[in-house]
Amino acid sequence: MRLPKKRIRDMKLLENMGAAELVEEMRSAGGFTARHLASGVSILGEMLADKECTNFLSFPACIVATGLRGALAQFIKEFDVVITTGGTFDHDLARAWGGSYFEGSFELDDEMLHRIGVNRLGNVLIPNSSYGIILERRMLPILKQISKENEEWSSRELAYEFGKRVDDKNSILYQAAKHNIPVYCPGILDGAFGTNLVIFSQDHKFKLNLIKDEKELSDIVFDSKRRGALMIGGGISKHHTIWWNQFKGGLDYAVYITTASQYDGSLSGARLREAISWGKVKERAKQVTIDGDATVILPLMLAALRKRK
Repeated sequence: MRLPKKRIRDMKLLENMGAAELVEEMRSAGGFTARHLASGVSILGEMLADKECTNFLSFPACIVATGLRGALAQFIKEFDVVITTGGTFDHDLARAWGGSYFEGSFELDDEMLHRIGVNRLGNVLIPNSSYGIILERRMLPILKQISKENEEWSSRELAYEFGKRVDDKNSILYQAAKHNIPVYCPGILDGAFGTNLVIFSQDHKFKLNLIKDEKELSDIVFDSKRRGALMIGGGISKHHTIWWNQFKGGLDYAVYITTASQYDGSLSGARLREAISWGKVKERAKQVTIDGDATVILPLMLAALRKRK
């Protein structure tokens, strides 16, 4: 075995250094997660510049409760397909309709918060008045209106109908509808949005057709020449992305951001190299797994990409 010729050098942080310059410095002088982050920026840049590549973006709902919602809304038009979880509808719409989320702490008294009607999502505080109450009040008129047009809806169709009815440029669903980016949510019933669908269906003619979503995803994959994905966090949004792509030979580009450990066998902890064994990522794909908090890593990556463009 021969040692690599490229040596580790000391990092230099210069005055007025921008995101792209910092990431480049991480590439040549960084180690550990820093080097993986820089590699992820390069892979994403190549992936988004590949005009024959269909690009997927997947993420869970938790980051939509943070300010990262605005960054995702800003960059969503760079992708061709979005796959997310049910809570994304909850947080995105609640905030689009005037709900206020607040800074909190991981160490707050949760019993006290429950008594005053405030939900804690990590160190983000969500009052009931800014969440479930808003969704119930604002969703009902829209559901009544669209159910007159059609009795059966897919998650992609619901995302579009609700997205075009909000007026918030920081809304993920608004920007997706505006730029005609399909949003798929295989777990749409898992949250307040989904619960309101269930309640509405009890007194109205309203059905979900999630198989329609799956057929559309299948067509997107099989009609594509190459495929790439930025996956934030694990769970159903990540798995749906890699699951459908395995049927066309796997992803050609893949960037995965996670805080989970691989040693419990979970999908969230599984590195992308594990997906190669399933055929979900190609053997020679350009891929990297980045360990760390997406609320730190993703803004830096997106800022560096924007500077490059």
